Amino acid sequence: MEASEIQSSLPQQTARSGPGRRSAVAKRFRESRYLLLLVAPCIVYFMLFHYVPMFGIAISFQKYNLFKGIWHSEWVGFHYYRMFFGNPDFFKLLRNTFLLGLYQIVFGFPAPILLALLFNELRHAALKRIVQSVSYLPHFLSNVVIVSMIVVFLSPSGGLINRLLEVVGLSPVNWLMLPEWFRTIYVASGVWQNIGWSSIIYLAALSAIDPHLYEAAEMDGAGRFRKMVYVSLPGIMQTIVVLLILDIGHVLGVGFEKVFLLYNPATYVTADIISTYVYRVGLVQGNYSYAAAIDLFTGVVNLVFLLAANWVARRLGENSLW
Repeated sequence: MEASEIQSSLPQQTARSGPGRRSAVAKRFRESRYLLLLVAPCIVYFMLFHYVPMFGIAISFQKYNLFKGIWHSEWVGFHYYRMFFGNPDFFKLLRNTFLLGLYQIVFGFPAPILLALLFNELRHAALKRIVQSVSYLPHFLSNVVIVSMIVVFLSPSGGLINRLLEVVGLSPVNWLMLPEWFRTIYVASGVWQNIGWSSIIYLAALSAIDPHLYEAAEMDGAGRFRKMVYVSLPGIMQTIVVLLILDIGHVLGVGFEKVFLLYNPATYVTADIISTYVYRVGLVQGNYSYAAAIDLFTGVVNLVFLLAANWVARRLGENSLW
């Protein structure tokens, strides 16, 4: 009888737990209503401009007609994907995009980490604020201004770089017309533009490290460099891993604007990337289905890179996204 009574009471307990859970969730919503209100614009933004437009992926499988719309355009399956894979420029576009994304990670990712570690070692508060503010400034300049500065500095007639070459007895070089220099110019200018702004998140992570760890390391005889290596760097390692995974997930997401402003027919062999090709075939030529197919292919490849990077990080025992 006692066992049957216990069993008969279980459904009642489960039934009572349902409203209890709902009331607990409602209470948490009421307590967090102001935080939810703050995050609401961000949610609306992503819903309107990132998730709702995903419906447009359908045109990559259609011979899209602007006047017929998505519902009445002819379905052609994977025609445009086969068309892109069979394009003679496919491997060139893929190689150029991948290399630009890879170089940005190899050279651009460690730079803000090193800068944040150096900022963390500055003891003069006023100097630290000034240097940080100066390093942030390039991030707020538009790509048009950045490219204009690059053109002025690298101009074959009167540019700063060529003037320095003339001082040491070398002849001027038309840097922007040399395909072999495009990636160097693009990546180096990107590092300069974003190094200060990207260091903010690492500085925030460094500020969360327990000061007692530095004191203990100092008592053990560690100097400033050893404290940086054995306390500061491990303290922000989780942040580094998460941001590295996210950067790897955008390896083919090289921005369009800066490449479009920098490249020219002479540098197409190394500068033409997937996004600039999509601009030409999608907006200039009006082949929207072909452009949508290429964009979807790029997104799938980026997703594969993201999943692979997260899997490797998880297997190595470091922090991961999931």
